[in-house]
Amino acid sequence: MSSSEAQGDLWGARAQDWAEIQEAGALPLYESVADGLGVDAETRLLDVGCGAGRFCLNAAEAGTAVAGIDASAALIAIARERVPDGDFRVGDMEQLPFDDDAFDLVTALNSLQFAGDPVGALREAARVVHPEGRIAAAVWGRPEDCEGSVVRDALAPFLPEPAAGLPAPFALSEEGALAGLVERAGLRAGKVHEVPCPWVYPDLGTAIRGLASAGPAALAERAIGREAVEQAIAEVLQPFQDPLTGIYRLENVFQYLVATPA
Repeated sequence: MSSSEAQGDLWGARAQDWAEIQEAGALPLYESVADGLGVDAETRLLDVGCGAGRFCLNAAEAGTAVAGIDASAALIAIARERVPDGDFRVGDMEQLPFDDDAFDLVTALNSLQFAGDPVGALREAARVVHPEGRIAAAVWGRPEDCEGSVVRDALAPFLPEPAAGLPAPFALSEEGALAGLVERAGLRAGKVHEVPCPWVYPDLGTAIRGLASAGPAALAERAIGREAVEQAIAEVLQPFQDPLTGIYRLENVFQYLVATPA
């Protein structure tokens, strides 16, 4: 099984929970990228690692012609339901099934850190984007700026080797890492923007469903079972509950930059 296929299986394990709960945690990032780049009816957009298609849905509502690719067939099925006119495909971000110069904008929003070859994935993005087009790449902020990292830390001891420690989610989070990756792919890196993205859940059950829908949690579940994963998440969430409302809130920061062909 390829790296892409393995990631697709993990992220598709709880696809509906991801689409209904967790994907919304990135909405401030999606809005910042769309507003900053002027995504509109004249834009031809490809979202690489599109998940359940929430970013594409927002863009389509602005009249944008959207396409998306993701390794998870389950997530792509939801994206197709959300945006019937979109061109959504199951595939590998390192081998994009699209023609050269096909898009004005390619986005990779929290997907590059899960690529087996992120430089190769960016080079593929550069191939399919118009010579005057743009590539927006987003990743997590530093772990110390993201309260969501407590879930990673809680699950890390349960993961089988060599995945123990869950390096993937924060693999490109340190200062300069994303820009360096972009430059190694032969692109020009723009300014890095930081976007606060709080995760807010009305109750513990919803929080567990959302957080357990991510790929690393699915990997841990294979090792120790669903009940143990959910218990680990529940325990680490206790400090983040408002005692008056019962709402859970975790503060996070995502970062993105806009790259252009060199």
